[in-house]
Amino acid sequence: MTQRGPKIPPVTVTDVHRKVLEGWVRRRSTAQALSLRSTIVLECAKGLSIMEVSRRLRIAPDTVRKWRRRFLECGLDGLCDEPRPGGPRKITDADVERVIVKTLEEKPANATHWSTRSMAAATGMSQSAISRIWRAFALAPHRSQTFKLSTDPFFIDKVRDVVGLYLDPPEMALVLCVDEKSQIQALDRSQPVLPMMPGVPERRSHDYVRAGTTTLFAALEVASGKVIGSLHRRHRAAEFKKFLTKLDKEVPTKFAVHLILDNYATHKTPAIKKWLLARPRFHLHFTPTGSSWLNLVERWFAELTSKKLRRGVHRSVQALERDIRAWLADWNDNPRPFTWTKTADEILDKVAAYCKRIPDSGH
Repeated sequence: MTQRGPKIPPVTVTDVHRKVLEGWVRRRSTAQALSLRSTIVLECAKGLSIMEVSRRLRIAPDTVRKWRRRFLECGLDGLCDEPRPGGPRKITDADVERVIVKTLEEKPANATHWSTRSMAAATGMSQSAISRIWRAFALAPHRSQTFKLSTDPFFIDKVRDVVGLYLDPPEMALVLCVDEKSQIQALDRSQPVLPMMPGVPERRSHDYVRAGTTTLFAALEVASGKVIGSLHRRHRAAEFKKFLTKLDKEVPTKFAVHLILDNYATHKTPAIKKWLLARPRFHLHFTPTGSSWLNLVERWFAELTSKKLRRGVHRSVQALERDIRAWLADWNDNPRPFTWTKTADEILDKVAAYCKRIPDSGH
């Protein structure tokens, strides 16, 4: 004789409960878990058995049994997730505010910035708690960045002029970013460089021997990324004039030439002005003082420094210059232009935001 299990009570749903359950099933913003639990209860209210509901919804019978029981015991509240176990909160909102205010408005007595250890000692909290609060509010006292605001009285006009050349260059003209990288040192390590090995990085001595310096004059063509370069042992107006003459020879005469350059004194001597008067196709556009970031050739100089000069070993100036010429030729075989994306208004808005954060900026 087959033994039957205990008789389970039927699921009865009132009109009010049915309306709520059907709303949870239809509403798009309802969590999928709550929608499924509501469907289980509605199916069970039709008089279907646990196995029938399980087959219809393609879920385990234990799942049907659990939420059926929860509804019978607690009603609609039983379909919601119960609070997860865990200890009570120990750090109050006031504690969080105290850490944030102290981080932003105070400094430790024996340091220039807070660390998790010093803040924990000052507030009586744990280092891990301080770290979690700082991460939540994107605070990083150990980090800093540099900036410099130009004091050029014509800053706005010069920014609009230079950025306008980048974003909307004139027709039948070449825009060249010009500058010189002076005092490039030929450095030889005091001891041989030890090459890299598996598990061991390249190693070099901390001290070096100076073998002389050279200066690289460079003109970056904004559109194509090609660079015209010239090496000289000095960087006077005479050398800059020679470089301009080289540009005049290499740029086809059908193009006007717009040069973007900084306010270095050698760019404005009487000899340079006289040379420019004799060549009206050359037009000079000066970046604001203290704004070398506005000249794209500086980005190219950074590539040269990181990929060739910083870890290079040169026993003579001649060897240094050979390496620079070889790197320049390799660059021009496959030039990569640097694309300027910021408009003048975006730049000026960002500068204005910096000024608002400086109490004595005068703005």
